[in-house]
Amino acid sequence: MSLDPRLLKAGLLGLFLSVGVSSVLAQDSELFSLKNRWENITSQMPEDARAKALAGLADEAGTLARQYFDDSRVLIWQGIVLASQARESGGLAALGLAKDARAALERGIELDPKGNDGSAYVTLGALYDRVPGWPVGFGDDDTARAMFQKALTLRPQGIDVNYYYAAFLKEEGQEKLALEHARRAVNGEARRERELSDEALRDQARRLVASLQ
Repeated sequence: MSLDPRLLKAGLLGLFLSVGVSSVLAQDSELFSLKNRWENITSQMPEDARAKALAGLADEAGTLARQYFDDSRVLIWQGIVLASQARESGGLAALGLAKDARAALERGIELDPKGNDGSAYVTLGALYDRVPGWPVGFGDDDTARAMFQKALTLRPQGIDVNYYYAAFLKEEGQEKLALEHARRAVNGEARRERELSDEALRDQARRLVASLQ
């Protein structure tokens, strides 16, 4: 008995759809796990244990980025993890990590111009603010400001963007504007799945407001 070509085609289509859905679900699950562990490391773990934990997480993020090289969310989260590792590591190693973070974030933005709802721009702003300038690194205050302002157009009430922009403005001597954004951070709404880190930033924003008043 021969198979009806239409039934065969339908069966193959169903198989391909099933495999595709399973792949997306696996990818989402892996990314969700990565984000949760980043939250716990950066918000709950003692400072002296963070660098080592973030190094392990960065390896996992790299594996995901190689597997899902065309997924902006994965690349942006790889950049966030690497930027966090750079901040905790310090020294010459931090500069290499910061450069890798910038590359991952910029590639993520190429795939998603909104940069995962502004998260990529916030992280890039912090990198350009904190990394040494030329000839040692790529730090640049004008670029940092532009990154923060881009993030603000996408998420004007975000706790993270307003806090980091406020800290930047304070360093630049613009204390009145820094106070405005620090207050926005205090009154901002924590993002779903980012509650721990956003609430930690809200506490830092409260201290920043107190220092600026």
